[in-house]
Amino acid sequence: MEPDWASLPKHVLDSVLEKLVSLSDYLRFSIVCKSWYYVAKDNQIQRAKMTAPMLLICANKRHSWNLYSIVDDKVFDLQLSVPNKRYCGSSFGWLIAVEKNFAITLINPFLRVKGRRKNENSIIRLPSMRLPPSNSERRRWSRRYHHYVFKATMSADPITDAEDCIVVVIYREFCQMAFIRLGKATTWTYIDTGVDRLGTLILEVTNVKDKFYAVDQKFRLLSFGVTAESNPNVEVVACMTRRPALSKRYLVYSIEKELLMVIRYVAYDGGKRSTVGFLVFELNFDKREWVAKDNLGDDVALFVGDSASVTVPASKSGCLSNCIYFVHDNDRNGYDIGRRYHLDLGVYNVESKSISQPYTSHAKSLVEMTDYEPVWVKPTLNL
Repeated sequence: MEPDWASLPKHVLDSVLEKLVSLSDYLRFSIVCKSWYYVAKDNQIQRAKMTAPMLLICANKRHSWNLYSIVDDKVFDLQLSVPNKRYCGSSFGWLIAVEKNFAITLINPFLRVKGRRKNENSIIRLPSMRLPPSNSERRRWSRRYHHYVFKATMSADPITDAEDCIVVVIYREFCQMAFIRLGKATTWTYIDTGVDRLGTLILEVTNVKDKFYAVDQKFRLLSFGVTAESNPNVEVVACMTRRPALSKRYLVYSIEKELLMVIRYVAYDGGKRSTVGFLVFELNFDKREWVAKDNLGDDVALFVGDSASVTVPASKSGCLSNCIYFVHDNDRNGYDIGRRYHLDLGVYNVESKSISQPYTSHAKSLVEMTDYEPVWVKPTLNL
């Protein structure tokens, strides 16, 4: 008698799923039969939390992006039909971009695979943002509108959890903030970040539960809640006395329920930028101060970049533990990033303080030739 694989108990299939590291293996599991599909579907939300981000690399063809898996160490044999432009954020598998009319667009690249029927929910169009006040500024920004928003993030999936989805952006050269609640507002609310008389330039923002946290150019940590359409109160939570030069900073809410500030040290040589090291700090909420960390944890992998900064369990995602995966992102130190200058990517080992380049030659060549910065994006299963 042949085994009846379709009748295996659910708890057995759940155990099998827990041991699958590669996303491609998970998808293969889901197409074995109907019963296996429903087990995979029931586990897809939990699986998404454990899945490592993938790297989107523009193919320099109209609406064509390649998808590179760090875990599988390969470029998938498919292309995603996504506009060729700079993306200022990536949250819950969605890309965030600015249009010519200064409107914000959310795009799910995994619902736009070339050769397949595009999902009608793959694009969400938000209202236009407030225009620059003078005609000269408007003309200047119209030539580089894709940089009008420096960074954007979301609090929830805009389709499956639209009621709780808030989009927050850092915009214009003065790095101000604005937000909009999906389905509850038709205009953007602009946040007054003037916690002192001089105001402040916001350089990073992330969501933690019912609050957003931001870091300014003075390395101050700010927080604000979004409970109504009125301007939220912004308060200073913590300060960092040492202000590293030639560095970038990222805020990450880790899988261990820690708020981390990751400082990335860079150097320049002939216009090219290279990462030389990282420092990681954890916020002590009670003492309202940053505490240096000498490791991420035995089972934590960290991904940083302008588009997204997240942590995943190393053992269940197939990533290297206690390591920081970094990608070339938007430069705020006065150096223009052009074609063939996106090669500041690699993996930093926090314990050994060493940088490795585990990416395949195929992936490196694609990154070298692209006109746009690569983008970290968390894959959505959508079973």
